[in-house]
Amino acid sequence: MSSKHHQSKSHKLIIFIIFLFIFLCIMRQRLSDSIPQSQWHDPQPQLEKIPPSLADALVHYATANRTPQQTLQEISLTKTILQNRSPCNFLVFGLGFDSLLWKSLNHNGRTVFLEEDSDWIERVKRMGLSLEIYHVEYDTQVQEAVELLENGKEDEECKKVRDPRSSNCRLAHKNLPKEVYETEWDLIMVDAPKSWSKELPGRMTVIYTVGLMAKNRSPGAKTDIFVHDADRWVDNKFSRAFLCEGYMKGQVGMLRHFTILSHRTSSNLPFCP
Repeated sequence: MSSKHHQSKSHKLIIFIIFLFIFLCIMRQRLSDSIPQSQWHDPQPQLEKIPPSLADALVHYATANRTPQQTLQEISLTKTILQNRSPCNFLVFGLGFDSLLWKSLNHNGRTVFLEEDSDWIERVKRMGLSLEIYHVEYDTQVQEAVELLENGKEDEECKKVRDPRSSNCRLAHKNLPKEVYETEWDLIMVDAPKSWSKELPGRMTVIYTVGLMAKNRSPGAKTDIFVHDADRWVDNKFSRAFLCEGYMKGQVGMLRHFTILSHRTSSNLPFCP
């Protein structure tokens, strides 16, 4: 058996164990909530069925030849935050082999995926995974990143907190589905669009826009934002500049974590602390 094949099997086993743990936690909580204290010693409690999203995920990862793109350590970081905040609104840029994992970890919450590859969207839909997916388009290229970074840092319009659709900053992405702008997202994962060569769209506008959306949330709201591939130039520079180093909580592998508080709580907050 090759080491690559052995690693894939080990990864699948770990993912299966994670789902089993989630299932047991859900069942335990449901059982506790559904049984009155006076009946805790009833020898025949009423159990509920496994949630459909979790059942789909268990079958999918048990039979798939591909496993999630992120490492176990990276996945565990997001899982920890989701355990504390779910059910919640979770926005994911990118549609991949980990998509069903994110939906299942956010059980009873809303998880939305944004993807630029329409052919890939159709392939995933044919799998019957019941994911909420929207097609998006980008009009930037990685080769513009240096200019966009300088412009974003110097232009005062880019420091104004508002709905991205009404922003005059070049980095504000205004063509996302309306559902994205009209929902208050508790967690956001930036793992797309593609950004590993100069002709690809890059994540410049996405990173700026999700930071702006987080700052423009209702007073008192808090948003956890994860940026994958944070060691790449674009993801590193733009996340530090526009999600703000002062909001960075840490990094595991190539997954960087930020927690951003609403700026509508106080008008005196600087764009970055």
